[in-house]
Amino acid sequence: QVQLVESGGGLAQPGGSLRLSCAASGFRFNLYTMKWYRQAPGEGRELVASITPAGEGTTYADSVKGRFTISRDSAEFAVYLQMNNLKPEDTAVYFCNTRIWETEYWGQGTQVTVSS
Repeated sequence: QVQLVESGGGLAQPGGSLRLSCAASGFRFNLYTMKWYRQAPGEGRELVASITPAGEGTTYADSVKGRFTISRDSAEFAVYLQMNNLKPEDTAVYFCNTRIWETEYWGQGTQVTVSS
């Protein structure tokens, strides 16, 4: 079965960095676009970044452009989100996502808290 397992969240100071990882299994990883979403308390789920199957194309939310970088490793079946220059408004639960046919798959999420 499809599994997405996030890790790497935690507490960071403003201006700091974190690297999130998502381990994927149970599907042909190299065939699907992978995405990172986030959800802050009391807010809806927001698309943060996406990466095409071969990794040649990426998109970012305006709020994270120039600070976050999405990447993937086909050999490791993993997708990453490097987050630099973190801001308090980046505080949220971050989710890994993929869509296979008409079904959305989600990880359990990893908490990122940015605070001094």
